[in-house]
Amino acid sequence: MAACVIRRTLLSSLSKYSRKHTIRVLNVDLTSRHTGPTISCSTCGLFSLQQKRFMSSRPEGKVLEAVGVFESPKQQGKYETGQLFLHSVFGYRGIVLFPWHARLYDRDVTPPTAESSKTEAPGAHGSKEVKGKTHTYYQVLIDTRDCPHISQRSQTEAVTFLANHDDSRALYAIPGLDYVSHEDILPYNSTDQVPIQHQLFDRFLTSDTSKVPPFTPRDTLRAWQEKNHPWLELSDVHRETTDNIRVTVIPFYMGMREAQNSNVYWWRYCIRLENLGEEVVQLRERHWRIFSLSGTLETVRGRGVVGREPVLSKEQPAFQYSSHVSLQAPSGHMWGTFTCQRANGGAMFEVAIPSFSLDSHGHRDSPYSFLF
Repeated sequence: MAACVIRRTLLSSLSKYSRKHTIRVLNVDLTSRHTGPTISCSTCGLFSLQQKRFMSSRPEGKVLEAVGVFESPKQQGKYETGQLFLHSVFGYRGIVLFPWHARLYDRDVTPPTAESSKTEAPGAHGSKEVKGKTHTYYQVLIDTRDCPHISQRSQTEAVTFLANHDDSRALYAIPGLDYVSHEDILPYNSTDQVPIQHQLFDRFLTSDTSKVPPFTPRDTLRAWQEKNHPWLELSDVHRETTDNIRVTVIPFYMGMREAQNSNVYWWRYCIRLENLGEEVVQLRERHWRIFSLSGTLETVRGRGVVGREPVLSKEQPAFQYSSHVSLQAPSGHMWGTFTCQRANGGAMFEVAIPSFSLDSHGHRDSPYSFLF
């Protein structure tokens, strides 16, 4: 079974329904040239234009299969551990492990008064003070069957860490983990005792039909969360929109390693670009500035991101990737721009990457070590 590409407009449409509807996903093989699987609601009948074209000429052997029953998205409160969902942008099936309460710094929100404006940190865009607001994100497992079909991401590993050995540059990944914003969750339920295929599902969760949702955390999940809280915690989220291109950045501190008689501090950062407009746009270049507490300022330029120049269209409006940065100081600052091009060789324009801090919290153990 494959993931489904769901437009954000679908989320607002589905939220209007008070009844529960069966959700089905398209069963496709890995050789399909289709750029994204599909979703349907048996009652609503909602498809994007791309999905309509694909369904009208459905290849033999590719059928819609039910995965569960749609539930109305929560406008208030939070989802509990064990909640099944479809990602409203990237379309994969997943299950909630636990929530994080992050501080969202949204530069698209205008300060209430001119008197509250202050000068930002070095390299920040604009002069207004940005005050963080609490926002709920979730640590989730991604269904491994859907990973090959998430074409709008550079990878599906969302958590990397430093191993406990002498190689100071070795990075390892925990596959199939992600961080999902509250509004990106389309909740559903299923009677399947193992609705999500992931190597950690049975280690972290168990079926309990007397509970809602009917999947509860094992002691292993609680221990993993408590032990690795500093590695996993999502604390700050930064967002800014330029010409209908919204950039969201989430930084994570990974740890410190000694190298050549000095300390090297590592961070990973996750970036999501989203086209909120109607016009097709392609990312062409990146331009970073990295300021270290030691007083150094580094400039980095390059084509695209992670070897790709993603196209952001109405059908596939978002792209997400992760990268890493190291400093020889316990803190620093990053900001920059993406150079984008409008459709058909159109004009280039700059999209701001919101400035964000790189803060360290001391040395930690490997978040995967206790599983072995």
